[in-house]
Amino acid sequence: MAGKLQARGRFWLTLDGTNFLGCGRVELLQRIADTGSISKAAQAMKMSYKAAWDAVDAMNNTWGALLVESSPGGSLLTADAKRLMATFIQAETRYRVLMTELTETLPDEYIR
Repeated sequence: MAGKLQARGRFWLTLDGTNFLGCGRVELLQRIADTGSISKAAQAMKMSYKAAWDAVDAMNNTWGALLVESSPGGSLLTADAKRLMATFIQAETRYRVLMTELTETLPDEYIR
């Protein structure tokens, strides 16, 4: 049986050894920015409000400052959050390119 080998992985930015920003958290931040609401962002991602709030709280605590400012009127991303999202997107794009390039160096077929 033959199959194609591929290089795959999950990309995270870590801070002091703690997973800090991954694709899911960046998507959550983007949806908060789009909707102005942690609750609406959670619904759009089909996750519980508690899971979304816990993720925001973990990011805020790891960063040591607010990334999402919440008030009864809604939620907004801070300038730090916007810069971190841009940094993540740029780095994750480079990571995907690297995985593609690595896959291209693997044998076309691997016979088992």
